[in-house]
Amino acid sequence: MIKVEFKYQQVAQALGEVSRRLGDMTPIHQDIGEYVVGATKDRFKKGTAPDGTAWTPKKQATIDRYKDRGDGDRPDPLIGPSKRLSSEIAHYADAQGVEIGSSLEYSAVMQDGAKQGAFGKSPRGGPIPWGDIPARPWLGLSEEDEANIIDIADEHLEQAFNLSGFNG
Repeated sequence: MIKVEFKYQQVAQALGEVSRRLGDMTPIHQDIGEYVVGATKDRFKKGTAPDGTAWTPKKQATIDRYKDRGDGDRPDPLIGPSKRLSSEIAHYADAQGVEIGSSLEYSAVMQDGAKQGAFGKSPRGGPIPWGDIPARPWLGLSEEDEANIIDIADEHLEQAFNLSGFNG
């Protein structure tokens, strides 16, 4: 058994304060959630997956269907008339972690794709979906995101040390 005893009251107090401040990870998780939501929304503007690859373009049949319904020319992948998927990305943070995603029921299909008919048939007997939907990963972390999340954690650690009065 190894026992460490601090003889310097200031160091012990500073480490105790840092430990107390980091006891609730909610602020770090909140900042990470805000960052990832912003980075994800930025990727919608670029039309890219977290790994930087471009999303599969929409098929002409899909674009034509938008036009036929009066929804205009919508060539950008994952951007429909309502733009809900690109705008309704949210996060929930607490002391244990952070969750990022969308409550839209089709968000997982857009992420993972689906084969024609994967969800059965419509009342008219047509396949749901009516054609193959390619996977277009919109949620995830890039290498840059990972580095920025580490920076967010580092900033919180630095702040915890600075506020504790510990200065080396």
